[in-house]
Amino acid sequence: MTTATITVADARVAPKLERVTAALLLGFVGALQVSIALAHILLTALLLSWALLRVRERGRPSAPAFFLPLAVYAGLTLISALFSVDPRVSVVDSKQLVLLAIVPAVYDIARGSRAATVVDVIISVGAASAAFGIVQYGVLHYDNLGQRPQGALTHYMTYSGVLMLVIGAAAARLVFGSRDRVWPALVMPALVVALALTFTRNAWIGACVAVGLLFVLKDFRLTGLLPVVLAVLFVIAPEGLVSRLTSTFNAQDPANQDRFAMIEVGALMVRDHPLTGVGPNMVPRVYAQYRPDYAVNETNPHLHNVPLQIAAERGLPALGVWLWFVGAASVALFRLFRSSSHHRRVLSAAALASVAGMLAAGLFEYNFGDSEFLMLFLVLVTLPFAAARAEDASATAG
Repeated sequence: MTTATITVADARVAPKLERVTAALLLGFVGALQVSIALAHILLTALLLSWALLRVRERGRPSAPAFFLPLAVYAGLTLISALFSVDPRVSVVDSKQLVLLAIVPAVYDIARGSRAATVVDVIISVGAASAAFGIVQYGVLHYDNLGQRPQGALTHYMTYSGVLMLVIGAAAARLVFGSRDRVWPALVMPALVVALALTFTRNAWIGACVAVGLLFVLKDFRLTGLLPVVLAVLFVIAPEGLVSRLTSTFNAQDPANQDRFAMIEVGALMVRDHPLTGVGPNMVPRVYAQYRPDYAVNETNPHLHNVPLQIAAERGLPALGVWLWFVGAASVALFRLFRSSSHHRRVLSAAALASVAGMLAAGLFEYNFGDSEFLMLFLVLVTLPFAAARAEDASATAG
């Protein structure tokens, strides 16, 4: 397998520290769906412990090849911040780039069978989070657009995006797993119901695309199940959810109208700032300068579209590098899916579903800029490469 840097030795010279670091990884991925503050604390501890482990082993960090475009993307983001409308604010906002360190950390720590354990934690905590969201809808009256289920997280958009990723991971185990399929089968209904109850259309679309891709990878004929499942859900869904779904195709819907305005605003920002954009976190600052008369909202925190947001905020070169990352990750994951042993294929399928879901939902929401979503996404796309390191070591030894 190709990596962006040299691969560290498989043997551990500090096994106790390595076990502590692995425990922090599991705690971190579990906390992602419970508390952003706790997740940040555990991530900080994880990265510090991992850095100490690397020093003790006297080895350089390594990462999958897709980390190279991510690193270039980080560099272009910092350049954009320096040329921002307000450089100070943009530089501070760029602190999210630290999250990219998740990739080499997970790649080093979640080797072999430990990668599957990480997915077990993600699905199990996701099941509990889904149950909480259902209780919020049915008992606590989070049952309308003004107050939607958000689980233990701070926003329904984040909650729905994370549920979408968990659904992709659980579905991958159901479709491609040869064992341990009972638990994903039991929790899948709760995950789907909780996602539906968020009223979040972009996540609905992303989940359908993610599961549809898994069906195509398994057997194209399985895609015929999707319309059947959607029809059943449409029939049994509450009236509010049906209205929300049908509003997707109504051009006069205020939310849809405002999204058309955001496309126009983003295009004008790119026209005026093609190389470096307006700067990280500057879209709401300059939105009023470009806002058309038919726009619904006075301003927006972002443009609800990942490619458009990146181009407007960080420039066309940054968008090109981001597309390089998506392409490199997708190609590498597909190759890994085709060449991996059967039990490793589940991880590659889950990662491919995550990429597909992120891209589809990202056409209607800036999910790549959501910290909780981004952290879980980076974990899922890195796990197959971490698991494959054990196979590569075994093949080399043989």
